Amino acid sequence: MNNLKNIQSPIINYINMTPKEKAVELVHKFGMENQYYERAKQCALIAVDEILNVTAGLNGWIDGFQSYWTEVKQEIEKL
Repeated sequence: MNNLKNIQSPIINYINMTPKEKAVELVHKFGMENQYYERAKQCALIAVDEILNVTAGLNGWIDGFQSYWTEVKQEIEKL
């Protein structure tokens, strides 16, 4: 994630959370606080997979972006 600090982009600038914080935020947005916790995790994983798939073919600064979202995915899987 350190390589993201040197990148100037509107897409990157909004990432001001650690991958773990972002993982928790995403799962909460999909309903972590209710009885559908596992479903919320699956929805968050689908969302992250979409981000990774869309950015997979891009080069350059996007490498740090993909690294960040890969870490977010790993953190969601640990929850």
